[in-house]
Amino acid sequence: MKQQKPSSVTAGQRVRGKGQPQSEGAELQELRPGQSIELLKELHILTREGRLNQDSRRKLKQVYHLFNFIEPLLAELPVHAGGPTLADHGAGKSYLGFILYDLYFKALGHGHIYGVETRAELVEKSRVLAQRLHFERMSFLNLSVAESADARELPAQIDVVTALHACDTATDDAIAFGLQKKARVMVLVPCCQAEMATCLRQGKALQLARTPLAELWRHPLHTRELGSQVTNVLRCLYLEASGYQVTVTELVGWEHSMKNELIIARYTGQKKRSAAERLRALLGEFGLEHAMGGRFGVGADQSLAEDMVTH
Repeated sequence: MKQQKPSSVTAGQRVRGKGQPQSEGAELQELRPGQSIELLKELHILTREGRLNQDSRRKLKQVYHLFNFIEPLLAELPVHAGGPTLADHGAGKSYLGFILYDLYFKALGHGHIYGVETRAELVEKSRVLAQRLHFERMSFLNLSVAESADARELPAQIDVVTALHACDTATDDAIAFGLQKKARVMVLVPCCQAEMATCLRQGKALQLARTPLAELWRHPLHTRELGSQVTNVLRCLYLEASGYQVTVTELVGWEHSMKNELIIARYTGQKKRSAAERLRALLGEFGLEHAMGGRFGVGADQSLAEDMVTH
């Protein structure tokens, strides 16, 4: 007799039972206990039949991996009224925000997640989904990262700032947001960093004559890759000079994403003078003081950088 396929999949059906196809059971075992199947279907991580395809499995693996980094950071936060608060910049379809709420904030019973996204249609879809799932402590703002720093909808202090694949200077805007909001933790995955490469190309001939190090960015491909590397190094130094302990690691395997660098910054209050000095030295070595110094607290007037390490 032909086996009848269940009309819906519930959390209790994750472990394969009698009559359940092995492939479906294996797929469902990849999910976390208590996870909302409805949410995963709405995010198109699961098909309507409760299955995972290769692309959705890749997305799920990335989000889970990032969740494994963020969950212990949330648990370490000091308890305060209304907390923890988390701002997710460049939220897109809010995969990260929804998964964090479903697996952590929902059971916690307090705290709030703010999704910041420039595409109005994605913001509206996220609002509708949060309402349908009764995720009351989620808000979605149609703003750029830079605009969100002064938005009245956000509190004066944010515990955790995330920016997953925020393109080009949006990562720097997220860092500036985190500094302004006195974030305890920042979790950043930079993406598509073109600004540094543009600056390096503009002074290439002069730099080639000045230093043999310019060979590192003589070829266009090297310019792009070096620009990305140096930008992230400067970001880490800036965070250290601002009182954060920084860890740099891989987000997931390179087979899943080429934009794979994960920067985790925990606030300690110990501002490193050596980090500020090396930041200025690197900008000088690459001839970038005027073009990019302001983004890292270093301008023609060095008082900004000095204030960063002496107060």
